[in-house]
Amino acid sequence: MLMNGNGMDGSAAQIRPRLFGTNGVRGIFGKELTPELVIDLSYSLATYFGKGRIVVGYDGRKSSPVISRLVRSAFNSAGLDVADAGLVPTPCLQFAAKRLGYAGGVMVTASHNPPEYNGIKPIAHDGVEIPREDELLVEDIFYSKRFARIDGNGSQFAEDNAIPSYIDAAISLVDAEKIRSRKLTVVMDAGNGAQAVLAPLLAERLGCRAIVINGQVDGDFPARGSEPTLDNLHALSAAVREAGADFGVAYDGDGDRSIFCDEKGEIYWGDKTGTLLVDHLLKTMDSNGGSSSGGTAKEVVCPINTSMMLSIVAERAGAKLVYTKVGSVEVSREMVRRGSKIGLEENGGFMYGRLNEVRDGAMATALVLDMLASTASGQKLSDLFSSLPKTFQYKAKFKCPTREVANTVVSRCMEHGSPKRVETMDGAKIWLDSETWVMVRPSGTEPLVRMYAESTERQLLDSKVQEYQRLIQETISG
Repeated sequence: MLMNGNGMDGSAAQIRPRLFGTNGVRGIFGKELTPELVIDLSYSLATYFGKGRIVVGYDGRKSSPVISRLVRSAFNSAGLDVADAGLVPTPCLQFAAKRLGYAGGVMVTASHNPPEYNGIKPIAHDGVEIPREDELLVEDIFYSKRFARIDGNGSQFAEDNAIPSYIDAAISLVDAEKIRSRKLTVVMDAGNGAQAVLAPLLAERLGCRAIVINGQVDGDFPARGSEPTLDNLHALSAAVREAGADFGVAYDGDGDRSIFCDEKGEIYWGDKTGTLLVDHLLKTMDSNGGSSSGGTAKEVVCPINTSMMLSIVAERAGAKLVYTKVGSVEVSREMVRRGSKIGLEENGGFMYGRLNEVRDGAMATALVLDMLASTASGQKLSDLFSSLPKTFQYKAKFKCPTREVANTVVSRCMEHGSPKRVETMDGAKIWLDSETWVMVRPSGTEPLVRMYAESTERQLLDSKVQEYQRLIQETISG
């Protein structure tokens, strides 16, 4: 079975496991994600797309080029023409699928998962991951083996314009001249990942001094692992302070997420930076709910585990918050449905719909540059962060042997104590009072239970975190 953390869905799922997790199909290459599965999944996707040119890209994992060749060959065998975009960040591949005349795309990536993992992320013609209901259609094709039979083979060609066209589009969405006039310095921790081939070029095109660390693409992610966290970005903080940079940014393995630090080297959770960007973008909205930056409504889409800071900032700006289940596909698809221009996740995924309704580390970096360039001279990023509402946050993950145990963890947490209310949109968000909550949910991409907590009172948060940690650990250990 592929490691995706999902339970069974309906009577058919009693027999077959789900292929898709929170973000595409993932597993350890050669174990769950076998070459045979890759080929059959590619035939299933070719059948799903039916016609048109498909663009394929991949991240820097050791197995990615091999998987990309398998995917492209299978699509060709099914009669579809395929473009090879090569090594690109995921949001760049998604941009290419949307803007460069393709019927869809496939990104070979396991995002922030460990090096032995890889995955396949299908992209619709609108540049966003295919909808959840279409994932079920692909799974039906996969398990029934009802592959399309098309005479003749499709062609392959190179897509060399993905990165240049992406950079041009991103630059057009910020005040490039104002950014260039500030001559900002940014330290970029590529984390040995795919953003090493794009983000520094974007910063340099905006007149910035880009200092790159961990910029050698390496699928083993030797520098700090593929996921940037508050615990593994010490080199970024040190480099920012040493260079006297205006800020630093670290990307995950496929470059769709970004974690920022200020000029002092202090690292911030993704939803804190996201809230700051939301505040900046909402200030451009006009009195009619439109936007000088192309927005159509003053609303923000985000998962239910997002910080209370965002709700406070949105309320001040007269904006509406729309909550979804956890997962970038959930947020992106809701943005598409509503025509929303702003979305974010707590893990560092910021989505700017004017470019594409997907999380995008390089676009987030350009927006931070735009935000800094719009401030009064002498105002630092730390000053902007200090202006946000004050809350205290905690995030952790616990290894969990099975989905059943994970579900038991959620149930026990829901039944624990006397909460004010419990929201069950995704796992359980347990409100202890109006300004304190704890949330637990099974991961959709790894064998984990994730825990989030937030409060306006530090002592209360610490106490409740310890209480629920003990409960989770006791439940997992049996």
